[in-house]
Amino acid sequence: MSDRGTFDTNVVTVTRFVMEEGRRAKGTGELTRLLNALCTAVKAISSAVRKAGIAHLFGIAGSTNVTGDQVKKLDILSNDLVINMIKSSFTSCVLVSEENDKAIIVEPDTRGKYIVCFDPLDGSSNIDCLVSIGTIFAIYKKASEDGEPCEEDALQPGRNLVAAGYALYGSATMMVLSTGHGVNCFMLDPAIGEFILVDRDVKIKKRGKIYSLNEGYAKYFEPAVTEYLQQKKFPRDGSEPYNARYVGSMVADVHRTLMYGGIFMYPGNAKSPEGKLRLLYEGNPMAFIMEQAGGAASTGSEDILDIRPHSIHQRAPVAMGSPDDVADYVAVCRKHAASAK
Repeated sequence: MSDRGTFDTNVVTVTRFVMEEGRRAKGTGELTRLLNALCTAVKAISSAVRKAGIAHLFGIAGSTNVTGDQVKKLDILSNDLVINMIKSSFTSCVLVSEENDKAIIVEPDTRGKYIVCFDPLDGSSNIDCLVSIGTIFAIYKKASEDGEPCEEDALQPGRNLVAAGYALYGSATMMVLSTGHGVNCFMLDPAIGEFILVDRDVKIKKRGKIYSLNEGYAKYFEPAVTEYLQQKKFPRDGSEPYNARYVGSMVADVHRTLMYGGIFMYPGNAKSPEGKLRLLYEGNPMAFIMEQAGGAASTGSEDILDIRPHSIHQRAPVAMGSPDDVADYVAVCRKHAASAK
C-alpha cells in the first residue's frame, strides 16, 4: 500500500522562511544569502561533530584562543568553515570570532553590509565526552556606508541586532533563529540536507521550575546570587523547590531554558567580576533570542541588550530565561546594591 500521505511536499525550509520574511520586509535578499551561508557552515560542522572520533578531530590542537581556552581541532575546523562560508556569500564586511584576537576585515571585493559576531563551537571543552555543543551567531548592519570597515563597527549594543541564532549539535541538529519577529526552530533533516521548520513562534514560560548555573563557584558568589539561590532551594511560600540543571555548554543550557522555562545564569563572582561569557557572540545573541521569545536577559543591574560594548571580547554577567524568574533575580540584585550604598 502506498505511503504517500506521510511525506510533506510543502515543507518550510529555513531558506524559504527567511525569503518570505524578506519579501514582506521588501529586503534585498542579502540577509537570506548570509543565513544560507551560515546554514551551510552549520551542516558541515554538524557532519564533522558526528564523525569526529573517526576523523581524528578530537584532542588538543596545541594552542589557546584569545580567551585562554585550549583550542580543540574541531574548534579550528568550525572557525574556518564559518569564516569561509560567510566571506563567500559577499554579505559581510567585519567578522568577530571567539577564536581570533582581532576582528577580521573582509577584503573589498567580497564585502557586504553586515557584521557577524560568532562563537564557532560553544562548549568545546565538552567535545571529548560527547556532551551537546553548538554554534552561536549575531548579525548587525554596518552603522554607516561611508568609510572603511573596522573593528569598532562591531561594538554595537544588542538592541541593534538584525538577526541572531544558534545551532545545537545534540541528538539531532537544530537551528534556532530570530530576525526580530519572534523565534523559530528548524531541525536538520539529514535525508535531504535541509533545515525544516518544526517550531514556529516559540514562547518561553512566564515562570519555570529550573535554575541553571555552575555552583562549583559558590564559594566566590556575590551575596545577591547566594540569596537568590536560597530562595529557589528553600522557598518560603511552601511551593516546591526549583530543580538544578547544568550542562556546561551555554547553547545546551540556554536551549533547555527556552524550551522548559526557568533561569540560566553565569553571574560575576569574586574571581571573575564580569563573569565568563562574552557579550558580542554569547550574551547578546542569546539575550536577543530570549527577549524575542517573551523572556528576559539581564546582568542583574541592566538589560544585556542595552550594554554598549568597549571591546570585541568583552565579558558580561548573564541571567536569562523566563521573565518572572529573571525579575526575581534582578529584584534581589537591586536590594543588595541599595544596601551597599
